[in-house]
Amino acid sequence: MRQKEIIEQFYTAFQKLDVDTMLSLYHDDIEFTDPAFGTLKGNDAKNMWRMICSKAKGFSLNYNQVTETSAHWEASYIFSATGNKVLNKIDATFEFKEGKISKHTDVFNVHKWASQAMGLKGKLLGGTSFFKRNLNRQTQSLLAAYTKKNS
Repeated sequence: MRQKEIIEQFYTAFQKLDVDTMLSLYHDDIEFTDPAFGTLKGNDAKNMWRMICSKAKGFSLNYNQVTETSAHWEASYIFSATGNKVLNKIDATFEFKEGKISKHTDVFNVHKWASQAMGLKGKLLGGTSFFKRNLNRQTQSLLAAYTKKNS
């Protein structure tokens, strides 16, 4: 399967919250990075997707501009902590090893995301390094709790 087809299969599965198919496209040594979670490797990266898919509310996803190494995708969902509707626009890049995704990097505007997800607090603080560090700590903590509960 060509790399572009793997990326398309990943997002088609994500649209259906089919985490098993998503993770079957990841190499065992996967490295995932985004502004919310920071860098996650191996099972931590896989458990992040399991957690996201299991908690998704009001979720829809569209993707386009798929190449052999990148894609643009937009996720719409209800942010569980506040009940606010979020439309996150994300640019993803990929690297491959042995026919599977070995590195997946998502980039998005944290300030825009925080403004939608957290309202005024996110609008005021979402662009600061303090907010980003705190967000990483919170997501890492949520992931650790999810992993412990589901292992």
